[in-house]
Amino acid sequence: MTYSLGRQSRQNLIGVHPKLVDVVERAIDLSEQDFTVFEGLRTVERQREYVKKGVSKTMNSKHLKQADGYGHAVDLVPYIDGTARWEWGPIYEVAAAMCQAAKEQGTLLTWGGAWDRRINGMDCVASRMKAEVEQYCARHPGPDFIDGPHYELVV
Repeated sequence: MTYSLGRQSRQNLIGVHPKLVDVVERAIDLSEQDFTVFEGLRTVERQREYVKKGVSKTMNSKHLKQADGYGHAVDLVPYIDGTARWEWGPIYEVAAAMCQAAKEQGTLLTWGGAWDRRINGMDCVASRMKAEVEQYCARHPGPDFIDGPHYELVV
């Protein structure tokens, strides 16, 4: 099945770096799981609020406007039965599509499921994306902020 980005997803891509937007647009074409662009560019105030709530760990977020005037991060959340859902199984499907799209376009991305590797060096299959998260957790024991819906442009 072919999916497409909805009005709100397109709205949430405003202010995001064009290379990252291109990857997201290709990923929705490739994805076996529908998803929504939950968030792109953030204000400093919103980021401060997220850090205070503990849903973000830094004020140095790539969601904030960077030196080139664009946000360099998006959060893509699986869209199931008309609802955004943060479930790992579908998150791996979205990650596989983002992996393939990034490779096709030659755009380097970091994925919040495995922060220490570029998604471009991963196998673009949902089961392998799951294994990447497990391997990352083994390399980084203890508390860590695994963020499966998060993708960052590497510039």
